[in-house]
Amino acid sequence: MNSGNPVLEALINRRSIRKFTDEPVSREDITAILEAGRWAPSGRNNQPWRFMVIHQDDHRAAKLSECTKYGHIVKEAKVLFCILLERESIYNKMKDHQGTGGCIQNMMLAAHSLGIGTVWLGEILNQEKQVLDILGLSADKYELQVVIAAGHPDQKGSSKRKELSELMLEDY
Repeated sequence: MNSGNPVLEALINRRSIRKFTDEPVSREDITAILEAGRWAPSGRNNQPWRFMVIHQDDHRAAKLSECTKYGHIVKEAKVLFCILLERESIYNKMKDHQGTGGCIQNMMLAAHSLGIGTVWLGEILNQEKQVLDILGLSADKYELQVVIAAGHPDQKGSSKRKELSELMLEDY
């Protein structure tokens, strides 16, 4: 990839972080991460995503940790970003799920640029009803998309990727 380009470098260097220091995440950084999500593209500009921020000392954080086999990550995270779809804002389910994926990626890249580590907790979706109950939200109104655990990294992330040639269906 084009080294020296800060966006491309962030795409290559961002990693999932599952261990966090005790340092809190500032309100300023939380706002910047939420703003990055807000500016994601969406079909018809409907912006169907909704956010809820849960801090480590919020009683709901401990309850959320019981909703996933990755509860130890939830307990250690300084902040949890819950991203949901507002059902009445959906105009095309697939398109809105894709847009929410872009929103999530924006938030994780923004966090990375601020020195905040994140991990996408998708497994928690298996307990969506329980999560929504803990958050005090109606399943008729909201659909859980993800919980992002965040904090200052206490580890280096690592990842391997397939070669581009393995992913191509034909030569370009």
